Amino acid sequence: MPTEDVKKQLAGYRQSIDNIDAALVHMLAERFRCTQAVGVLKATHDLPPADPAREEYQIARLRRLANEANLDPDFAEKFLNFIIREVIRHHEAIAANYSSQTQQPA
Repeated sequence: MPTEDVKKQLAGYRQSIDNIDAALVHMLAERFRCTQAVGVLKATHDLPPADPAREEYQIARLRRLANEANLDPDFAEKFLNFIIREVIRHHEAIAANYSSQTQQPA
């Protein structure tokens, strides 16, 4: 049976984890607000939804940052790839919506 000290310590760790999770959600929300704006900019200037060169650069950059932070770089890459797929999906939807709004009736 854990002692009161152990229970307190566990509760403290869990509170920190909860705070970090909340910060991550807010940071992801802000990131997606920015990428939505990028999607609109790309759609209005007829740019492709994906930018493979940018993605490659970002993956390499994030792997370096992960190494420096003692985080598994493979995990960091998987996480970024998930985000990139979501962003591209959003950009494709924005482009399709923009295209349908700008088409002139026959």
